[in-house]
Amino acid sequence: MLDVGAVCAASFGAWALRVQRFGQPWPGEWESYFKDSLVLFAVPIVIFNMVLFRLYKPRRDRALLGEAGQVMKVAFMSSMLIIVALWAVGSSQLGLSGPIPESQRTLGWRLATDPFRFQITIFTALLPLLVGGQRVIVRLALRFMRRRGWNMRHVAIVGVGRLGQITARTLARNSWTGIRVAYFISHHDQTARGSCMQLPVHGGLRDLERTLEENRIDAVYLAVPSAMSAQLPQILKRLERFAVDVRIVPDVHPRYLPQNMTVSELEGMPILSYRESPMAGVGGVLKRTLDLFGAVLGVLVFSPLMLVIGLLIRLESPGPVLFKQQRVSLGGDVFWIWKFRTMRQDGTDSDDCDQGWTTRDDPRITRIGRWLRKTSLDELPQLFNVIRGDMALVGPRPERPELIDRFREDWRGYMLRQQVKAGMTGWAQVNGLRGDTSLRKRLQYDLFYIRNWSLWFDLRILFMTLVRGFVHPNAI
Repeated sequence: MLDVGAVCAASFGAWALRVQRFGQPWPGEWESYFKDSLVLFAVPIVIFNMVLFRLYKPRRDRALLGEAGQVMKVAFMSSMLIIVALWAVGSSQLGLSGPIPESQRTLGWRLATDPFRFQITIFTALLPLLVGGQRVIVRLALRFMRRRGWNMRHVAIVGVGRLGQITARTLARNSWTGIRVAYFISHHDQTARGSCMQLPVHGGLRDLERTLEENRIDAVYLAVPSAMSAQLPQILKRLERFAVDVRIVPDVHPRYLPQNMTVSELEGMPILSYRESPMAGVGGVLKRTLDLFGAVLGVLVFSPLMLVIGLLIRLESPGPVLFKQQRVSLGGDVFWIWKFRTMRQDGTDSDDCDQGWTTRDDPRITRIGRWLRKTSLDELPQLFNVIRGDMALVGPRPERPELIDRFREDWRGYMLRQQVKAGMTGWAQVNGLRGDTSLRKRLQYDLFYIRNWSLWFDLRILFMTLVRGFVHPNAI
């Protein structure tokens, strides 16, 4: 939103200078202000280019100078696209100065006598100043906060040798990144070392899983010596069981790094981003906005139906209308999921005590419960989970903690599902993978969704859910 404001300011500023420079009359209607300032073209074009140049990709370790260079490229590219867009729609803004005499066809003469060229040149100059300026202010404010311990991300460094210590010192010097080293893990299988650079060392690689389970962090930095590079694939495979960002600090010059991974640099130290959550940055904000809008709308639309369902449940069998159960969502966080009760409330036959999957002809399911499961209407209370932020409208289906512990050992990459919020519907569900279907196939569809996530992908899945309906033969 700050970028949109800066683009609007650059558009109106360039237009105001044009009016003053050429003595043109101020328009009497508000529509003319938006038309003549080109703001309706500038805002979508500039924001599109900023997304294209990855200026909304979160990077705590991004240098201000590199970001300023990207903003300059966006300004130039946007000005060219605005000219193309005006030409495509046949705007009268182009060619205002009439034919230019052969003897006066110089750049300075054109800028001085052509109102449109003057306006677009001023816009190209103002855009990086205003957009870049507000971004510098925001980043300086964030750096001020992070130096005082706010907005922090805690990481573990695997490696206590030279490279691991360089990584820790570099992160400590650059406290503006908000990245704080919580502890070390030795790159040896076992170690008697208790501390490194006044930070605790929690065992070696043999205890990697236990250490990460007992000491939760946001990211892992792999800073192992080059002599251990052959072990990196095995370490990365073991880290797939945890929903954390993984970055590699290679013991080589950046030009020798693979080209299919994102490489950043902090004070000359190359950092290889091996895996990151797709919901970071502006994408996560847009997804949360969609979730809130859709969930609130869903509650308003389905509230009469939910009241009727609640009444039918109470009339058929004794017990509560809703039941709650522990499920796992983003980052491995456990939450209570809400559903309409579909089983009889009679001791061990209750939903809360059931530790296995429900079978198709389960005798515990009530008549109204069987209909609710078949139509997926038993999941309507999860709209409130979405509003609370426990779930999203679209994402992998949430699983129980005890099943997660089993699957993480048996299925490689299963924990990558925890890098996004669990969803009411998902790519696997709209493709018929519901109920008693192949777990391997569902995992493949979930991982495809995570790796190819976009807001349009979410909208497509929601549209498919509505078009195909809630009823599916695999639902039980």
